Order: sequence, then structure tokens, then C-alpha cells
Amino acid sequence: MPTEGRNGMETVHLLRAVTVELGLRSARFANRNGMHPTDVRALIALMDARRADEEMTAGQLGAALGLNSAGTTALVDRLERAGHVRRVRGATDRRRVVIEVDERAVALGESFFGPLIRQVVDLLEGYDERERAAIRGFLEGVRRAAAGEP
Repeated sequence: MPTEGRNGMETVHLLRAVTVELGLRSARFANRNGMHPTDVRALIALMDARRADEEMTAGQLGAALGLNSAGTTALVDRLERAGHVRRVRGATDRRRVVIEVDERAVALGESFFGPLIRQVVDLLEGYDERERAAIRGFLEGVRRAAAGEP
């Protein structure tokens, strides 16, 4: 097999292995908490919006997950019944209904994924800022490629 310096395949295979492991971890979380894998993806999308201080409507959530209107309604209803999200009026436009993650869902995710997140953060602390910027740039480029973005 050609060396990584010539074509980067070793890194591609490692990235695939990381993706598989993270997918398995997410599936264990979903299974342990009686969720569908799409429920977990929805909670991640909602927490990302929350971190960015952005509101997310059901329509935006459905679009982010590739769901139609009926599938999105079923998803939000299921998450709401489980106490993971709630429908509320938008802060800037009270006519809009937005989906918010409940603190209990955040705590549930933290209890399961927190140790992994802390381990990754600790690992990154072993790199200087220039190296961390290169890692972020690489991962953002992979994300864009996977999303079909230029």
C-alpha cells in the first residue's frame, strides 16, 4: 500500500474508524435511553443551535435531518413526550414556535458523552495552537466534503 505521505489513505482509514466508533457509541446511547438514532441526531442539532444562540423551528430541524413534515412532527412529538424537548414561542418573533432542548436531555447527554468529550479535550491540550488550528481546519474540510459543500 502506498505510504500516507503519498495519498493520505492511512488518515482516511483512521477517520472512518473514528466515525464507526462514534456511531456505535451514539447507537448505544440511543438504545440505552429508548431512543431512535434520529432522536439522538435531532438532540445534537438542537444543542448545536443552542450553543450558537440560534432558535430552531421544527421545519429547520426536519431540513437539517432530511425529514419530511410528517416525520419531523412525529420526531418532535416523541422527543417532547420523553421530556427531551419542548415547543416554545420564539424569543424574537413570538409568532414562531421553536424547539428547545430540555436541561434533562442535556444532563443525560453529558452523563454519557461527557467522559469522552473530556478525554478528547485533554488529548487536544497536548497540541500547540498551530497544530490545533490545523486539526480544526482538516476536520472542517472533511465535514464540508461529507456534506457535499465546496
